[in-house]
Amino acid sequence: MFWNVKCSKQIPSYVIMGQYSYLAVNLGCILVPFLFSFHKKYPFYKKWKSFFYANFIVAILFIIWDIQFTKMGIWGFNPDYLIGFNISNLPIEEILFFICIPYACVFTYFALSNLFSFSLKIKTQKIISILFGIICLAIAIYFNNKWYTFSAFMLSSLILLYSYFKKTEMSFIYISYLLIIPFFLLSNGILTGMLTESPIVWYDGINNIEFRVITIPIEDFFYGFSLIALNILFFQYFDKRLTA
Repeated sequence: MFWNVKCSKQIPSYVIMGQYSYLAVNLGCILVPFLFSFHKKYPFYKKWKSFFYANFIVAILFIIWDIQFTKMGIWGFNPDYLIGFNISNLPIEEILFFICIPYACVFTYFALSNLFSFSLKIKTQKIISILFGIICLAIAIYFNNKWYTFSAFMLSSLILLYSYFKKTEMSFIYISYLLIIPFFLLSNGILTGMLTESPIVWYDGINNIEFRVITIPIEDFFYGFSLIALNILFFQYFDKRLTA
């Protein structure tokens, strides 16, 4: 079911963990992937160097984006759910978000690519990439006056169109993203006010199209896709370089 931002408060709300709420979301997302990273047959910890090289590059990009949008008031953070330690104008929990979430997602990609040998047909991958790439581009252009909508859809469009023209193998990226969606709905739902009296992360409503899935702005799905896809693509690159 879909709700507009104005009626999202119809969802029953209660405070979950006070000032540790955002931190708890981060730890909840990374805990199981971290523990399974030491699996004897598929030891992801041996790929940590590749992951952290990739994550550093992508995290820097998203943190710069985050700092600028926070300064512009496009989004912000409720201090009632934060431990109170900031770097620049970002709470430490927001910075940890760009490590914990990618870790869980890259681990999911790693596990799938080791457990299963199938892949989507090249034609299917190309159809997905070009179709959603064009849709994202069209939405970005149409809503070019809304900063969050424009930037989230434009970055997704660039990644999708790049993968199409470069014939990048995207099977497990697409599959990983689909499998992560239920966990995304829970974690992002908590951050945007699904289980709290007020959102942990708020949005100004002017710079997005105010279409929400439960309490989650639709832009977050494409912001999340870009974060996941870039981490995996750079992980693939560094993993090949380091194991060559």
